[in-house]
Amino acid sequence: MHMGIRQAGGGSVMIWAMFCWETLCPGIHVDVTLTRTTYLNIAAEQAHPFMAVVFPDGSGLFQQDNTPCHTAEIVQEWFEEHDTEFKMLTWLPNSPDLSLRDVLEKQVRSMQAPPHNLQDLKDLLLTSWCQIPQDTFRSLVESMPRQVRAILAARGGPTQY
Repeated sequence: MHMGIRQAGGGSVMIWAMFCWETLCPGIHVDVTLTRTTYLNIAAEQAHPFMAVVFPDGSGLFQQDNTPCHTAEIVQEWFEEHDTEFKMLTWLPNSPDLSLRDVLEKQVRSMQAPPHNLQDLKDLLLTSWCQIPQDTFRSLVESMPRQVRAILAARGGPTQY
């Protein structure tokens, strides 16, 4: 998951993170434009080690949306080179992803004193990410079969998710 939240005073903060049934991967601040090269570095330096630790038997499934940096040829080739370590789920265009973005946005908007600057926003997002309750991310993982069935029934079109 990567997310950017814009602050009223201008500017935005982008956080990249991932999760599975067992745990949350530490979130990282992405301080540059998310290009295919930047995303490839994140996949190699963050996703790959996380998947190796959590799924040492290679049983992990990696899901991402169809953002252009995710579908770039160089990125797809990297995932193909690592397909014995974890599998990439094919994701239909316009399909929902498993995202905790709404949880983080709600946390930021519920603050009595909103962040004063981008650094405060970044710190709040990274702290909030680490505090997401286990039942929250597990419920998203549990919803995956229902989401896939709905997507297939809609032939990749809009669903309730």
